[in-house]
Amino acid sequence: MVITDTRAETLRRLKAGSGKLATAALRSLDAEHKWFRDLPAQERSWVGTVAQAGIDSFVSWYEQPTDNTRGAADVFASAPPELARSISLQHTLAIVRTVVNVVESHSDDFAAPGSEQELREAILRYSREIAFSAAEVYARAAESRGAWDARLEALVVDALVRGEVDDDLPSRAAALGWKPGPTLVMVGLTDGPLGEVQSAELRRTVRRAAPGALVGIHGEDLVVIARSDADLDEVAALLLPSFGSGPVVAGPPAVTLLEVARATRAAFAGVVAAPAWSRAPRPVRADELLPERVLVGDANARERLIAVAYDPIMRAGGSLGDTVATFIDSGRSLELASRTMFVHANTVRYRLKKVADLTGWDVLQTRDAHVLETAFALGRLRDAAHTPL
Repeated sequence: MVITDTRAETLRRLKAGSGKLATAALRSLDAEHKWFRDLPAQERSWVGTVAQAGIDSFVSWYEQPTDNTRGAADVFASAPPELARSISLQHTLAIVRTVVNVVESHSDDFAAPGSEQELREAILRYSREIAFSAAEVYARAAESRGAWDARLEALVVDALVRGEVDDDLPSRAAALGWKPGPTLVMVGLTDGPLGEVQSAELRRTVRRAAPGALVGIHGEDLVVIARSDADLDEVAALLLPSFGSGPVVAGPPAVTLLEVARATRAAFAGVVAAPAWSRAPRPVRADELLPERVLVGDANARERLIAVAYDPIMRAGGSLGDTVATFIDSGRSLELASRTMFVHANTVRYRLKKVADLTGWDVLQTRDAHVLETAFALGRLRDAAHTPL
């Protein structure tokens, strides 16, 4: 492009005044935008660097508007990638508008006589390129961040599945938006093997039901870790359609990451054990599957079942333990248990009611009787092992 004397004079003035324009742009940002005033000093300096780069890039483009070796995207190359995470696209476009307005408002000061309109048109054309470049930068940053978040999410969920809660895990989980609080862990199956597109869609479906949930897909196993202040039973109902056929198990209540890891492992053990209970609800709580988890070798389930369904009864003293044991050994017959213990059937019923109030399991109900029967068998074995011969 042939540079006329008038254009050359305008270019000289622009080069000489670029520093003044950048300073004026920062003053305008400070005056017009509270979010800019609230930025830390380092991030304010990044914005200043971008503003200066934008003005310098415009001057270079004005000198050679057909030169493609320096595109508008170079404006954002001067700032670190963290800028895209700390300043939104909306704020970035506000920066662009402010810089453009400042340059345009000073156009008459820098334009050689007779070239004022040409300079204003050039500013508008270049501002459009800058806006498109800003959107492209943020799109690339979002894509990169999405890929990084996916890798980080996989690391966090894998660590929780393995029960490896080290010093780094809390910061990694926090980077994904997780914070300590009521957390629901659910484990089940997907609808068969999933491709990349199907996995992405499944994650979107889960997060529509539980925003911010961590999702792990291990082969055909689906793990959902949902931190929520809402009712967790309601959250579980919303998440259930995301799972395929087969058992779906909710882990015990969890708040800390260590508790989440335990809940995750309990839920996995529950999925393995659930087929042993043909009438298990869906979803079923891992603690409702304690007897079945014991059968598949879950040591934690054995200890917990004894702790919640045997030890409280034995600590209560009196005749509660003997009554439960006799009732179970009598084929769950009130009449036979009462004759064996030489008491009235109503006395047996009263004692069993106290057991239900104490533990939450009513031995007169078939399922609860099975739980207590297993707990008593395990408790007796433990006590026998601790009794010296």
